[in-house]
Amino acid sequence: MILDNLSEKDLKSCPKWLPNNCHYLTIIGSHAYGVNTKDSDFDVYGFCIPPKNIIFPHLDGEIDGFGRQKKKFEQWQIAHLLVKEKEYDFSVYNIIKYFNLCMENNPNIIDSLYTPHNLVLFSTIIGDTVRENRDLFLHKGVYHKLKGYAYSQLHLMKTKNPQKDSKRYENIQEHGYDTKYAYHVIRLIDECEQILETHTLDLQRNNEQLKAIRKGEVSEEEIRRIFAEKEKYLMKLYETSTLRYSPDEDAIKSLLLKCLEDHYGSLDECVTINKEKEKIQKAISSLKEASDILEQLEKYSFVE
Repeated sequence: MILDNLSEKDLKSCPKWLPNNCHYLTIIGSHAYGVNTKDSDFDVYGFCIPPKNIIFPHLDGEIDGFGRQKKKFEQWQIAHLLVKEKEYDFSVYNIIKYFNLCMENNPNIIDSLYTPHNLVLFSTIIGDTVRENRDLFLHKGVYHKLKGYAYSQLHLMKTKNPQKDSKRYENIQEHGYDTKYAYHVIRLIDECEQILETHTLDLQRNNEQLKAIRKGEVSEEEIRRIFAEKEKYLMKLYETSTLRYSPDEDAIKSLLLKCLEDHYGSLDECVTINKEKEKIQKAISSLKEASDILEQLEKYSFVE
């Protein structure tokens, strides 16, 4: 695994348990969108499962909100790490935070589940399970989230003032606007369209257009025209899309518990499952089946 190639100095800020409890790491960003250049950095996102007492602090007798609280682990981030002469930025999340960000349709986190397979650096059976169920996280909230991010990139495209002599400064001097922000505008709005239409995501579906924008082959006026046109279309698409309006929290929670159980083993001491509720649900299901059978029988009954 790539973390094994890091030195003790690199891993100084990393919890000792993290490398052996990491379940998913993938390269995101320009490489995932198919628009990377020879100078592109490697952004790595993924998730880990911390020790059981971090996920379930009550196992150590801690009462949430009372007294001195132990420091919670949410994510490990470190930038500009050199691994085999390549520079990497790492963001490894606690699986709980990762799932929550996925449910919120955070663009970077959602993208990390849809990267091409050749960009997945490491994945366990648990990581594979989450990827296989990735469409479960998508819902119509993506319309507000991705459109909002696209607006912010559209604003930065013209107003952001990078440091002089930087590559971005040279980019603006050459093209009159920041082409990197510009391609993100179109990428985000296209991802939103894809998800609402197909209920899934292909990060490289539109990479030829994105490459042209990044090279400065598309004018700023054309970028704004495309955005305005797409925005009108998305307003209508939001109403007609059959994608769920909000996340199915029960289904996502079941997926999360399966991941935790696969990692830790039994969760009996950690999570209380309402057995009575399960019995009622089974009884209701049985009654429905019986009702369906009776309905079918009535169709073939002869009444004199």
